[in-house]
Amino acid sequence: MARKEGIAMIPLFRGLTEKQLDLMGEAFPPRRYSPSEIIFSEGEPASGFYILLSGRLKIYKLSLEGKEQILHIIEPGEPFAEVALFSETAFPAYAEAIEKSEVMFLSRNAFRQLIGNDPSIAMNMLAILSQRLKYFTRLIEDLSLKEVPQRLAAYLLFLAKRDGSDHVTLGISKGQLASLLGTIPETLSRIMAKMAGQGLITVNGRKIALLNPAALELFAKGKQAL
Repeated sequence: MARKEGIAMIPLFRGLTEKQLDLMGEAFPPRRYSPSEIIFSEGEPASGFYILLSGRLKIYKLSLEGKEQILHIIEPGEPFAEVALFSETAFPAYAEAIEKSEVMFLSRNAFRQLIGNDPSIAMNMLAILSQRLKYFTRLIEDLSLKEVPQRLAAYLLFLAKRDGSDHVTLGISKGQLASLLGTIPETLSRIMAKMAGQGLITVNGRKIALLNPAALELFAKGKQAL
């Protein structure tokens, strides 16, 4: 896919003209990262934000004991580290490439200029930030109020809705999924095996088929026991 076409598919830049897309491609060359390479670390000064063009990233925090808690998996087209747009601050978490990735970096000043030239970009950003807020609200609720099996059911339903299919493929390892759900891989494997034994899912590596989405929905809401 041509770079301009890739930029045009990013929700943040929806509505830009052909000329604007060309200028975007010239003004913001991609930065490339290998798997496990750090894009930024918690506490580093933040002078702008990023958009993932291709690949996959994880945003995570580290406890004092060094335990990793994944906050979000960034997919192509998603912006991240948007906090830098609104204040001269530091990055609040780590960003690391899960696989070979390309990102676009936009400085605070460059983005303000873009908004000045096309205010619709600001509305696009507000819509994205609203969705991100809803995601983190749900994450906090899941981690604080739900048990791990319910979190897993909710995540599988989220993937199915996003992909428009009851057959989903995990874009991350089971270890990374365990971190995202606030558990350990051994516990996650036991829960998946139990779900499979009850005919809710089938698991083939990273491919998971949701055999009974309605039952999973009830279980994710705490209305049915596993």
